[in-house]
Amino acid sequence: MPSSSPPSRPVRILLVEDHDMVAEAICLALERSPDLQIVGRAASVASALADTERHTPDVVLMDRRLPDGDGVNAIGDLLALVPGVRVLILAGEGSGSVAARVAESGGAGLILKASGLRELEDAVRRVAAGDVVFGQDFLGDVLGRLTGRTPGLGTNLTPREREALHLLGEGRTTAEISDQLGVALNTGRNHVQRVLEKLGARSQLEAVTIARREGLLT
Repeated sequence: MPSSSPPSRPVRILLVEDHDMVAEAICLALERSPDLQIVGRAASVASALADTERHTPDVVLMDRRLPDGDGVNAIGDLLALVPGVRVLILAGEGSGSVAARVAESGGAGLILKASGLRELEDAVRRVAAGDVVFGQDFLGDVLGRLTGRTPGLGTNLTPREREALHLLGEGRTTAEISDQLGVALNTGRNHVQRVLEKLGARSQLEAVTIARREGLLT
């Protein structure tokens, strides 16, 4: 009588999410499946790095926006700590530009919080198996960026324009931006106007909204 093959071990997951209710719901959903195991929970980038080194999970399921930074920016540090760990970014909203940043950083995928729990379970299994998981809406941007065919929105901003954009994100007025940059008011206005033009925005508020969506502001 042939011997049965030993059962494979569960996929070991570190969940990084700073909202307790969301984290609890995800943990309960994932741990219903015998092939998925939560080995730790973290609520910040710093804790994620420490817990990744401590638990060596197969998958880090990581919120993009955390109290001490952007989860996408932490992907490289996680991979340096545990080569081979798969990082799946969980985001409240996404865009092709953010998805491309995930891929460029070595991440295994991007899934939206609005996705169903079964879709989340499937995404975790797939990245653990070595697949990359990006929605159809993002896939073209990811492939285009990785092949150098599609420049990301905002990549043509000059250093001064990036400074102006970050100050807009802080709620500064054009006069305050000009003063902060050490330029004349008209020059400050020109910087802000070029930011709007390059982001395709009709107002400063829309420019900030687009910049946050595209991952230009964290």
